Amino acid sequence: MIIHTNAISRIVSEYWPLSVVEVGRSDGFLKKYIVYLAFFACAAVLAQNPVKMEVDTTHIRIGEQIKYQLSVDKTEDVLFPKLILDSLKKVEVVEELPTDTTETKFVKKYILTSFDSGNYMIPSQQILINNKKFIIDSLLISVSTVKVDTLKQKLYELKSIKNQPIIFDDYKLYVWIALAILALIIAIILYFVFRKKKEEIPLEERIPPYEMAMQRLGQLDKKQLWQQDKIKPYYIELTDIIRTYIERELQIPALESTTDELIETILDFNKIKKFDLPKETVKNLRKLLQEADLVKFAKHRPLSNEIEGHRSQTEGIINKLKPKPVEENEVVE
Repeated sequence: MIIHTNAISRIVSEYWPLSVVEVGRSDGFLKKYIVYLAFFACAAVLAQNPVKMEVDTTHIRIGEQIKYQLSVDKTEDVLFPKLILDSLKKVEVVEELPTDTTETKFVKKYILTSFDSGNYMIPSQQILINNKKFIIDSLLISVSTVKVDTLKQKLYELKSIKNQPIIFDDYKLYVWIALAILALIIAIILYFVFRKKKEEIPLEERIPPYEMAMQRLGQLDKKQLWQQDKIKPYYIELTDIIRTYIERELQIPALESTTDELIETILDFNKIKKFDLPKETVKNLRKLLQEADLVKFAKHRPLSNEIEGHRSQTEGIINKLKPKPVEENEVVE
């Protein structure tokens, strides 16, 4: 326990009559008696104080730390102070630990330090216990420097600057930028790849119109639709084959046109572009499409020989509409 003479003198002057003190000055025995009595009185007063202040040391070197601890007997309401430091602000609070509770006490700890040599007074602190004020005595702290004997201490050459080890944080920004650029490049490549796939010409359009029409007619024969009494689906597919061929070969909108509109368009294009289509072929095409319309829309049921005739007629019209190959004249020098 740290007891300062200032505190003793203050207590003696407060609790001891002035006349007795003056008498003690003239009488040595009485003076010694008064000092002993004052000491015990001071100890009794301090014993009544439920607050206890402890430090591990009051002498430190620059940068060292002091453990400043306040403990209070366990009670209902205790309010520890916000630590008041020296007036010169040379002593600093490194850390203020949370209040620790034991079975009998509340303990508050502060870690103090100073980076300037000298003597610094931490003033008295005030603690509220059940709304009553209790004063803690001031504390004198001595901070000393580290003495260096430059005569005995060996001098060394200045060391060169050491390179710090490379860590991820040094290049983190560049890594993220590189990843972003790489992701952008991949996205552009994928965009053009999928776009190219979408723009690829379907297989049907890559096969020449005549070959595709003959191929579809062969597939229609293998299905044997009209033999299974599926006459309407048979004529739907048969007319779709010839209309698709006309649209691809002659560049005429045949799939979305009625029979009359298609024939009129063929006649007009025959005059303008000079397809040189025989009138008999156009007449047969009109007849074929009209009879197919009767099957599709009027529930007409042609005979077997008529169905086979329509199949042969379709192939013959396609052959008639097939463009003639251009003969190349050989040039001989």
